[in-house]
Amino acid sequence: MQENHTTIHTSNSLTSFREAVQAGEFLITAEVAPPKGGDINHTIAMSATLKGRVHAVNITDGSRAVLGMSPLAVCAILCQHGIEPICQVACRDRNRIGLQADLMGAHALGIRNILALTGDPVKAGDHPDARAVFDLESVRLLQLITNMNQGLDFNHRTLVDGGLDLFPGAAVDPQSKSWSGLQSRFERKVQAGAQFFQSQLITDFEKLEKFMDKIASGYNKPVLAGIFLLKSAKNAQFINRMVPGVNIPDHIIQRLAKAKYPLEEGMKIASEQVRMAKDLCQGVHIMAVKKEEAIAPILDLAGVSR
Repeated sequence: MQENHTTIHTSNSLTSFREAVQAGEFLITAEVAPPKGGDINHTIAMSATLKGRVHAVNITDGSRAVLGMSPLAVCAILCQHGIEPICQVACRDRNRIGLQADLMGAHALGIRNILALTGDPVKAGDHPDARAVFDLESVRLLQLITNMNQGLDFNHRTLVDGGLDLFPGAAVDPQSKSWSGLQSRFERKVQAGAQFFQSQLITDFEKLEKFMDKIASGYNKPVLAGIFLLKSAKNAQFINRMVPGVNIPDHIIQRLAKAKYPLEEGMKIASEQVRMAKDLCQGVHIMAVKKEEAIAPILDLAGVSR
C-alpha cells in the first residue's frame, strides 16, 4: 500500500514590525479589540483601516478580564488579510502547558509578534466568579518565549519538532508610583528577552521623559507611548475611576466638557500627544476603544506616517 505524504502550508510570516524595530524607525501600533461573538467582520474592517498606516495591530487578550474571541484566532485571520498583528498573551487564563501550546500554534500560523502580559484581575471583568490561573507572570512568560525560541520547553527539554521564531514585547507603565519598582521590572523584562515595550495610557509626559532619560535610555529597546482617544469628559472621568494608575488631568476633562464636538476634540488631544511622544520616545501605541476608525485621522492630524 502506497503512503500519501501531505505537506501542510502555513501562512506566510509577517515581520515588517520586527524589521522596523531593528532599523530604528519611529514605530506606530494600534489596538483593536476582538469580537464578543463569532462574527469577525467588524474587527477585520477596523484593522483594514490601519493597513499601511501602522506597523502592526495589537489584538487584546481578555483586556480588563472581559470576554472576547481568542486573539490567536483573530491574529491568524488578520495574517490572511496581509495585516501584521501583535498577539497579546495574558497569563491569567492559562497554565504553562496552555501558554506553550498557544505559542507553538502562533508560530505555526505565521504570527511572530507577541506581547507578554500578566493579565488583569478576574474581579475587574464580566466573569468575576471565574477561576484565575496566573501560573506564570509576564517576566516568566518572556523567559519562556526566549527558551522556546532556542528550541527548549519550560522544563528545558528539547522541542523535538523545532524551535520557534517569536518576537516578544512587554508592557511598561512610566507613570508608576514606585520608581524603584518600575526600574527593576523594566530591567527584568529586558533581561528576560523583551525586544520592545508598549506603555500604558500616558497622561503625564514629564514622567515619560524622566523614564526615557533615567531608565529606558540605557537599554536600546524601543518604547511606544500609549495614546488613548478620550471620547468625552464623561469617558475621561470613567477612566479615572476604573483604570488603576491613570490620572487624566482636569484641564483635559474641562477641554472635552467645553467642546461642541467632544470626539473631535479628543482626536485633537490625541494628535497633540502623538507629537509630544515623537520628541521623547521611539513610537506610539494608539488605543481608541470602539472608535478604531478614528486612528488614521489622528495620525493625519499629528502629521505622522510610517
